[in-house]
Amino acid sequence: MASFAAQTLFILFFTLFSAFFIKINGEFSRQSINMSTKRMEKITRLHFYFHDIVDGKHPTAMQIIRLPNKTATSFGTTFMVDDPLTEKPKPTSKLVGRAQGIYAFASQSDFGLLMVMNFAFSEGICNGSAISILGRNAVLDAVREMPIVGGSGIFRFARGYALAKTVWLNKNGDAIVEYNVTVFHL
Repeated sequence: MASFAAQTLFILFFTLFSAFFIKINGEFSRQSINMSTKRMEKITRLHFYFHDIVDGKHPTAMQIIRLPNKTATSFGTTFMVDDPLTEKPKPTSKLVGRAQGIYAFASQSDFGLLMVMNFAFSEGICNGSAISILGRNAVLDAVREMPIVGGSGIFRFARGYALAKTVWLNKNGDAIVEYNVTVFHL
């Protein structure tokens, strides 16, 4: 008799408990809360300067695809980069990392770049960590927003956004770009 009562209480408790933590949305999906693996998400804000040098003795960006026909927007032109990231706008200021990847002119109607870039950091709490950017950079806009789609090190499972603002540009295409980055990560 005690066994029957214990079984009945267990089934009743299990049914009520399951109904509280499982949400069923029709037959298509089921959602449950796993309280034991929930982690606090961190926010890291970064501020640095990106130095893109396409001209001179020591360029940091090399054109890897040249087009036979010049277009008004340089559509299709592609660069491989290994640009320094510094603490201040001066090129001689403290190096905090490197921007490594590719950017390409991806628009036929304006100067829109496709950015496929890793920002690998070498200083402070970010040392040995990187964020990955994949998105559009409308270079003629005063401020551009690009998505952060991943990362490594302390930025594992990163997401967020990068705001870019050109602070210096010469006629050869060399540029210094200020970045304000907000990263959400574990």
